[in-house]
Amino acid sequence: MAAELRSVNETTEINGRIQAVGRVDLIARVSAFLERQLIVEGAEVRKGDLLFQLEKAPFEAAVEVAQAGIAQAQAQLENASMALARAEELFKSNAGSKSALDNAQAAQRTAAAQLRAAQAQLHQAEINLGYTDIRAPIDGRIGRAAITVGNVVGPSSGVLATIVSQDPIYVTFPVSVRRAVDLRQQFARDGGFGAVRIQLRLPDGRLYGNLGKLDYWDINVARDTDSITLRGVIPNPTLPGGGRELTNDQLVRVILEAVKPKQVLVVPRVAVLSDQQGDYVYVVDGQDTARQRRVKLGQSTAGAAAVVEGLSAGERVVVEGLQRVRPDSPVAPTLAGEVPGAKPSAGRS
Repeated sequence: MAAELRSVNETTEINGRIQAVGRVDLIARVSAFLERQLIVEGAEVRKGDLLFQLEKAPFEAAVEVAQAGIAQAQAQLENASMALARAEELFKSNAGSKSALDNAQAAQRTAAAQLRAAQAQLHQAEINLGYTDIRAPIDGRIGRAAITVGNVVGPSSGVLATIVSQDPIYVTFPVSVRRAVDLRQQFARDGGFGAVRIQLRLPDGRLYGNLGKLDYWDINVARDTDSITLRGVIPNPTLPGGGRELTNDQLVRVILEAVKPKQVLVVPRVAVLSDQQGDYVYVVDGQDTARQRRVKLGQSTAGAAAVVEGLSAGERVVVEGLQRVRPDSPVAPTLAGEVPGAKPSAGRS
């Protein structure tokens, strides 16, 4: 069979792990009794949904006290303003002293400042009251509740529950620095991150139905493994029957596939033999003599092998009767069929 040039999309398969784009640990921001739990553990929530309620009465009372403080401060400001007006009239008519006017002005400014302080105290009391309603800050799926109703919770009591976002979702995967350099050069020639698409192989062996894209290259190399972490983003829509296929921290196989096809020389996989020196094929020359030829392989499948070095397009390789071929021996060749499974599906990790 003649070696043929075929258009293939180069691929690399690596172990990866699913990671939520957003992750929020819910923590009480004020100390109070946990009064109500409104979540369904494991369910999806929307941003703004009410999840927990703390005891409100002490915080409502604090708001009322602050409102009374504002009323008192307003009354004091009104009184100080009237006293200032009288002092100004007396000073204009030469019946009052400058020191009395200065004292009235200082008292009026003090009363105004006390009013602003009372308003700030009311604002803080209202903020604390708002903290008794714990709402979802993001869309996502909520985990189990770590603290049950009736317990006192606060900033130091720990996480009430965790929400992780669902769609889209990240997949992270480490690659060796040497492989990362090869990938970077390959992507740079074809347009950077946009030159590669991501497909996932699920734990049961199925290919995930949605494609993703590479969006991040870590700035640090792991010293213990000499690897660098890459990250892709991929859709994770709701299934028709409910639920989603990808879950935070799930282990998957990541298939990096070049968007732009590449011309690769392909021969049937059965034509490639191996010994201690490496891979080789038998090439039939113009005199119908079988010559052993060392080759360097690229990505291969069970049916086809991509030859990087050692062959040229159109050269004839032996695909049947290899057990009877001897180097530099004459043969009587006939043509076989087409190369089976010429498109590689995935490379080696």
